[in-house]
Amino acid sequence: MRTPLELADAHPGPAFTVTLDGREIQALPGQTVAAALWAAGVTSWRTTRGEGRGRGVFCGIGVCFDCLITVNDRPNQRACLVPLHPGDAILTQEGTGHDD
Repeated sequence: MRTPLELADAHPGPAFTVTLDGREIQALPGQTVAAALWAAGVTSWRTTRGEGRGRGVFCGIGVCFDCLITVNDRPNQRACLVPLHPGDAILTQEGTGHDD
């Protein structure tokens, strides 16, 4: 079975490391937070305010707000739009992302 990179004949630059809740994740140049998390097998990285239900990518194009996440201490970032950089620190977001 061929990988998505092989199917697209993509040749990205070298991978780099970011962290999700302290766990190292590999990312490729140009990947968004959501793309890198999905590639690492992570599909949920936020919980809702009331019920604490898990959320991840819903629309994938920045229209909804299901994929909100904290990146480099900035809460409420849309994971599907934020490009990653080496050393970025990503945190699972609970509720509003602020101390409620």
